[in-house]
Amino acid sequence: KAKDTFDLVNLLLLEKLSLAGIARVPQVSESWLQEYVNEAYVKVARTVSVTPKAQGKLTVAMDELWSFVDCKGNKQWIWLAMEVETREIVGCHVGDRSRAAARQRWQSLPAVYRQCAKVYTDDWEAYKTVIPRKRHCAVGKESGLTSYIERLNNTMRQRISRLVRKTLSISKKLEIHMGAIWGFIHEYNRLV
Repeated sequence: KAKDTFDLVNLLLLEKLSLAGIARVPQVSESWLQEYVNEAYVKVARTVSVTPKAQGKLTVAMDELWSFVDCKGNKQWIWLAMEVETREIVGCHVGDRSRAAARQRWQSLPAVYRQCAKVYTDDWEAYKTVIPRKRHCAVGKESGLTSYIERLNNTMRQRISRLVRKTLSISKKLEIHMGAIWGFIHEYNRLV
């Protein structure tokens, strides 16, 4: 395939389109596209790349949203952390909704955020046991302090078809699901 075809497919993967719809645009076979997507998503980096920050006053909002892989009984939670000022996604973990998953998301943040940031979350119990008490603040949605991360959740559901609540575009493998999510995160951070 020509480089232009790969570039076009990569752009289309960032939109909420079915693989059949994507295949029609560059006129490639669905089987070739499925193989290409599977290979590409396995290679996507699973760590955030953010603009370096100096120690100081940093504010982070955290939230999670659910999705599923293969069947509705296999819920996967996407734990996100966003720097409020720059809107960069500064941490992510995909897994269950346990304290261990909350800890893994906390560890996914660059050290400067774990050391300095004031962190706003909802009142989910796992946050209270993972984030240091002196920097954690549990707030309600009405406070507006988590509105940017709530908006990001909505954006992800609008842009990643696998996250739409009633969809036919489901992931059958967790690594492919994670590749789609991380691909979105990298593109999102590149544009903010």
